[in-house]
Amino acid sequence: MSSAPASSLHDQDFDAKPGYTVLNTPAGGERLACVVEAAQAGERVDRYLAACLPALSRSRIKGLIEAGCLFVGETCVREPATLVRAGMALVLEVPPAAPATPEGEVVAFTVLFEDDDLIVLDKPAGLVVHPAPGNETGTLVNGLIAHCGDSLKGIGGERRPGIVHRLDKDTSGVMVAAKTEKAHLALSEDFAARRIDRAYLAFCWGLPAPAAGEYEGAIGRDKRDRKRMTLTERGGKWALTRYTTLRAFGTAAAKVECRLATGRTHQIRVHFSAHGHPLMGDPLYLRRLPAIARQLPAAARDVALDFPRQALHAARLGFTHPRTGAELLFETPMPADMQALEHALAESGND
Repeated sequence: MSSAPASSLHDQDFDAKPGYTVLNTPAGGERLACVVEAAQAGERVDRYLAACLPALSRSRIKGLIEAGCLFVGETCVREPATLVRAGMALVLEVPPAAPATPEGEVVAFTVLFEDDDLIVLDKPAGLVVHPAPGNETGTLVNGLIAHCGDSLKGIGGERRPGIVHRLDKDTSGVMVAAKTEKAHLALSEDFAARRIDRAYLAFCWGLPAPAAGEYEGAIGRDKRDRKRMTLTERGGKWALTRYTTLRAFGTAAAKVECRLATGRTHQIRVHFSAHGHPLMGDPLYLRRLPAIARQLPAAARDVALDFPRQALHAARLGFTHPRTGAELLFETPMPADMQALEHALAESGND
């Protein structure tokens, strides 16, 4: 078994360790060979390989071992808890990423940044992020599979993008998706640890008081309507939204910036609705005509009441690049419909 140049797994994806080599295989995958040093002797083999091959998650390595893809000489090792010995030569066969399910489709979105590790995009309102019953096709995931093509290295053994956060169908704005398992794991950890810089722009009914502050409270599924989330004292997850009023339209409406300390489903929409300031156009949390709308002139009131979606835009996303360590920041302006809404409210004379 002779070593050969890496076929598709490069140093940028795998941090090379002493004795680590990438070997070609006729089937198009890779065999990853490494020799255990004395300092690593006695470790579980799945833990050892996860440290040696950081582009693969430990769960992925465990699955490959249990599937019979790890060899010591001619012996197949199927137990992830096997302890390694100094001088042990391990070969892990990694099959090529399987075709993704769902399949790729041409879907319109604006790419803000892209490299071998990840892609940052501006998601338009109306685009579902991930296939689900009722939305099996035409989603952002379908579009990313088609757009990225062979640059998707594979997540969990499938050639698909790694979705590390989501925006609601009718929320527009900046998103990041991973192309590699290593990037997916690192970004997921950063989101979970709240190391991501995120800011949203929204239009709400009424004028929050104070003009800048915090809304907090545990969010859980509404037992009376499974499509809705609600503040709950039991079973929910703690959530914190920091807001700043950017522009007041009398006391009838406001443009606000929201920064998330957590990332719960419908978090901004739930918090603002629970505090008496539902977002304009929100189909779930604005259930009745807001009485305060009468304060707006007829033209502005009609535009605000007829706004066809929740007036919410993910305007800012900052994070650390999982491979290079560079600090990245992306900002996008409000889409045309929200700009038109602001113009109508400003023209009302209540600014």
